[in-house]
Formats: sequence, structure tokens, C-alpha cells
Amino acid sequence: MPEARQTVAKATALIVLSSCGFGSLSTLTVLVMHAGLPLLPTMLWRYFLAAAFLAVILRNRLRTDVTRQRALRLILVGGVGQAVITYLSLRALDYLPVGPLAFLCYTYPAWVALISAALGREELTLVRFAALSIAMMGIVVMVGAPSSASLNGFGVVLALGVALLYALYLPALQRAQENVPTNVATFYLIAGVLMSFFIANLFNKTLYFPTTIEMWWYLLLLSLFCTVFAFGTLVAGLRVLGPVRTSIVATIEPFFTTLLGVMLLGETMTRGTIVGGVLIASAVLLLQVSGRSKSIATN
Repeated sequence: MPEARQTVAKATALIVLSSCGFGSLSTLTVLVMHAGLPLLPTMLWRYFLAAAFLAVILRNRLRTDVTRQRALRLILVGGVGQAVITYLSLRALDYLPVGPLAFLCYTYPAWVALISAALGREELTLVRFAALSIAMMGIVVMVGAPSSASLNGFGVVLALGVALLYALYLPALQRAQENVPTNVATFYLIAGVLMSFFIANLFNKTLYFPTTIEMWWYLLLLSLFCTVFAFGTLVAGLRVLGPVRTSIVATIEPFFTTLLGVMLLGETMTRGTIVGGVLIASAVLLLQVSGRSKSIATN
């Protein structure tokens, strides 16, 4: 079934592109903060500009292409799920270095696979288990397995909590955006996160206005590439691949983050980063080849 193979290949490419968008987030956030805008206002403007852009593009479709109940569900998934995950990720940095935090957070594909298998939603096949194992090896090689003796216990709990929450978030997102056009679903997700960060900025009294061209430039990149583009491609790819394959393919994100850090922040490219990236790419390729073989056998 050539058409089915093309659909899976396109969805895989969309998740890779989404991972590149989300993988750019930390680097661009560092750059805009270096330009003088604090973190909470940065996130507020990121989601405000993204929501405004989609509102202009979609216009009347926001009313006609989704029911009020479905729109509210998407807002809650975005505003509660994504906002809590973002907050806990930032909070964990107070207790853990970036490397161990990345390792612990990127255990989420394993959680996704186990939860989906336990609930009977997706089968944990031998090929998926092999791809998951290879991807996890890539993450370990890239950031280094954390030493339990040197890590803050509360930070470890927070990081694993983030991984578990994201594992629950992906299936919830998949169900929430069913039968809703990709761009419309993306708008309501972003609107939900925007509301959460607006409340957070009010509570912390950090409603700052960007004052330089440099700030606005980075905010535009954050809003369009790291938000509209990243969320849109995630939603589109997720509805085809499902949570398990999506989570495995998305492990390419830390590799892209590292590459961007080398190019824009002058960070060093290590041998572990290269080897880890190769392992992650191998896992994605294994899933892709497996999908094609299954389609050919079915045909």
C-alpha cells in the first residue's frame, strides 16, 4: 500500500520537524533572556504572538470547525497539561544539572510505551521495543547516565514526574484533537497555555513589554517556529503515528538542541553527542523500515 507508506513517512517527518521546533526552544529562550527579557514574560509573549497569528489566519474557522466542548477540552489540555509540564521542567533546574535532567525527562518514551501497552491502546511489538531501547541508549550516551549518589532526590522526583506527565499528555492530546483540523486544534492548545502564563505573570507581577528589536526578533522565532510550527506538526504527526511511535521519533529533539547550541551559543560538540545522535536516528529509521515492511506484507 504505497499511499499508507507515504502517510507514515510524512507523519514521521512531521514529528522530526516538530522535534526540531521544540528543540530550538531552550537556545532561543536563552538568547531572548540574554537580550534582557525575563523567562515568564518571554513565555507569555511567545504564546500571545502565536495565538494572535493563528487567530488572524484562521478567522471564522475557529467557530465553525470545532464544537465548544471540544475547544474547551483542547484549552484545558494545553493550559493545564503543557503549562504544568513546562513549570515543573523549569523548577527541576533548581535542583539538577541540565545533563541529568535531560536524561530523566527523556525517559518518557518508555513511560508512553508501558502505559499504552498496559491500557491495551497500542501493542509493544518487538520492533518498537528494540527501537525504544536504541533511542534510550542514545539519550544515555548523549547526556550521560546520572549518578544517583550525586543527585538531589527532590529534583529526581520532579524530573521523573515531568516524564510521566508528558507520557500521559501525549495520549490526552491525541484524543482531544480527534476530528479537529490541525491548525484549529493548535490554536486552542496554544490559547490554553497562553492563559496559564498570563495568570502566572499576573501573580508574579512580571508583565514586561519587549523594548528592543533583538527581543522582538527572538520572540517571533519562538512564537512561529517553536510554537505554531512545532505544535502544528506534532498534532498532525501524532494523529497518524500514535503516542508510542511519536515519542520514540521525538527523541531526536535533544540532539538537535545540542547542534543548535553549538552553532548559536558556542557550545562544544562531544563524541557522546554524535554517537547518541546516530543511535537515535537508527531508532527512527528502524521504525520507518518496519512500517514499510508491514505495509508491503499487508499488500
